[in-house]
Amino acid sequence: MKTIRVVLVDDHPVVRAGIRVELDKSEDISVIGEASTGEECLRLVEELAPDLLLLDMALPDLDGVEVTSTLRETCPQVRVLVFSGYTADAFVFGALEAGAIGYLLKDEMLPRIGDAVRAAMRGEVVLSGRVARKAMGKMFRNQETEGPAVALTEREIEVLRLVALFRTNDEIGAQLDVTIKTVEYHLANIMLKLGTDSRREAARWAWDQGLVVT
Repeated sequence: MKTIRVVLVDDHPVVRAGIRVELDKSEDISVIGEASTGEECLRLVEELAPDLLLLDMALPDLDGVEVTSTLRETCPQVRVLVFSGYTADAFVFGALEAGAIGYLLKDEMLPRIGDAVRAAMRGEVVLSGRVARKAMGKMFRNQETEGPAVALTEREIEVLRLVALFRTNDEIGAQLDVTIKTVEYHLANIMLKLGTDSRREAARWAWDQGLVVT
């Protein structure tokens, strides 16, 4: 059984301690480092190369969106699972659009934190109930007023085109010269932005949008 290596970031020691107690109950999850600021977090991630970063949104220097955006460029293989006490659109959608694989609310995260970490490592989008309803509401509003509002990066489009051509993750990684974890990371972001958890639906969307040329 592979251990999931986690770096935990929150500027309140009591909060970190509570989360760590919950994670320590799981034999397959190990907290390998803790940080209290965004800059310290970025240094730790580069030094320790964790599988997942469990990241508070509100930090004294950099916020969660800035940290997530930076890691998307420097360490795209590290999954970022954000947690926060805030449900404002700027925080929720800022974090998700920056590349976070999930957004958990502090008042409901502890009982499910272990399962959330495992789900994130499987490439599943992890959202608290209120955040999921907010995301669905925004998606439906976009569809009603403007049609699909999907902003994919150039790399995400490259990955999606190969998915639509029925390439496996191994084949995509080899063709783009990236790791399998990086492919999975981009796929998770693509599916989040498209509002789907199915490769087939993502591929269909790519064909419908004319992204695939054969």
